[in-house]
Order: sequence, then C-alpha cells, then structure tokens
Amino acid sequence: MTASISLFQNQLKRIDSSKAFQGVVIAVIILSALLIGAKTHDFPEKVITVLAIMDMSITVFFLVEIVIRYLASEDNKTFFKSGWNIFDSLIVIGSLIPAGGSGVLLARLLRVFRVLRLVSMVPELRLLINALLKAIPRMGYIALLMFVIFYIYAAIGSILFHQINEFLWGDVSVSLLTLFRVATFEDWTDIMYETMAVYPLSWVFYLTFIFLTAFVFLNMMVGTILEVMAHEHELERAKAHGESEDGGEPASRAQIEQLQRQITELSAITKAIAEKK
Repeated sequence: MTASISLFQNQLKRIDSSKAFQGVVIAVIILSALLIGAKTHDFPEKVITVLAIMDMSITVFFLVEIVIRYLASEDNKTFFKSGWNIFDSLIVIGSLIPAGGSGVLLARLLRVFRVLRLVSMVPELRLLINALLKAIPRMGYIALLMFVIFYIYAAIGSILFHQINEFLWGDVSVSLLTLFRVATFEDWTDIMYETMAVYPLSWVFYLTFIFLTAFVFLNMMVGTILEVMAHEHELERAKAHGESEDGGEPASRAQIEQLQRQITELSAITKAIAEKK
C-alpha cells in the first residue's frame, strides 16, 4: 500500500515538474486573462454561454492543478509554508465562489486576480517580486526622508505662495498635492511662472525641490531595488549550483587572484624544499 502511494506521488511529481505541464498551466492562465477581458464586451447570448463554460473549465483546471501540486509535495504540511503556494491556493479557492446572486461582484473581482498566478508560475517574475518585497523596508526609510522634504517644501510654499493662488497653496495638505504635481512634471512650469510673477527668485524653490525628489530620491529607490535584485540573483545562482545560501558573499576577482598567488607561492616553496632534500 505504501509502495503504491509512493509510486503515485512520484508520478504526480513528474507531472508537476514537467515543462509541458507548466507550459499548459501558463497557457491556461493567459487564456483566463483573455477571458476576463472578453467578459467586459457585449456579446450575443450564445457567446456569453460559451465564455461561462470556459470560465468553469478553467476554474476546475486550476483546482486540479493545485491538488496535484499539493499531493506531489514531499511533506504536505510544508506545502503551505511557501507564500506562493498560499497565494495560489487563495486564488483558486476564491475562484470557486459562485458568480451568481449577491456575490457576483466579489466573484468577478476574485477571478481577475487569477492573472497574478502567472507571477507564481514564471521563476523570473517570482524573482522580481521577491526582490521588490525585500526592498520595501529599505525603500520605506527613503520614502520617510522624502516625505520630510515634501513636508518642509509644502510648509514653505504655503507660507510664501498662499496669497498668490489659494487653490494650490492654501494649506499644507493642498501644497503637498501641488508639490506631487510638480514632482511628476505635470504642467509644473505654469505653477512656477505664476509665483515668479510675484517672487522672481521662486524658481530656486522649484528647481531644488525637483532635484531632490525627481533625481536624488528616485535614483536612491532604483539603486536599492537593483542591489536587492542582484543579491536575489546571486542566491538563485548559488541554489542552482547546490551551494548554501548562508555561504557568505561571493569571492571578488581580487580575492581569487590573491588566492592564486598564494597557491603559486606555496607550490614554489614546496618545490624548493623537495630539491633541498
């Protein structure tokens, strides 16, 4: 009995790990996304019926696929320790909600999120999401500092320019929205020229603000994400080569060259000792 279960589990593992099965799952996810878009158009009754049948078939396929993955896992208890497995399970369970009655809106919204399953199926996309999630704590400090700069400039702008345009600079909260418009370059020159008519040197206010937000802080955000992504790529490379993730940072070229020189020196010393003997 145990041998039969083990054989059945091995078969499920082969199915789950096969590229053909993964390709079919990705194709069904893409078909699900197209189906969601098709439902937003007005079609004849027959086409709507066909789309409903296809939607039910996709839901059943996703349910079978998640069951195969669950049964193919080494330990069923550790299956839900993976965040991606929990995410996929919630999406599939949400798709099982009937699309009729009072829950029709909720069911349609949950079916939209089935497109996100593409992220869990493609390793490169999972790597990007993992890097983004791990970069959020670092980006939080940058965002906090950015908010401080926004607040200081909003207070200054409200004090100096509220008499020029009450709608844009009436208080700090409105000034923050105005500065966000400036930071995104949405007709910011119109705002600047309006204040320059009263304060000719007010261009300094806008240029320094844009320099700090659009160049300094934005590049800091990008640099943080790239650093985390590089680290994630290195972990994936180490895992692919069977190396431990706790093995420390990879050796640099200078360290490798130094090690080679040391080996050469040891070889020369060993050879000299052998010749003396």
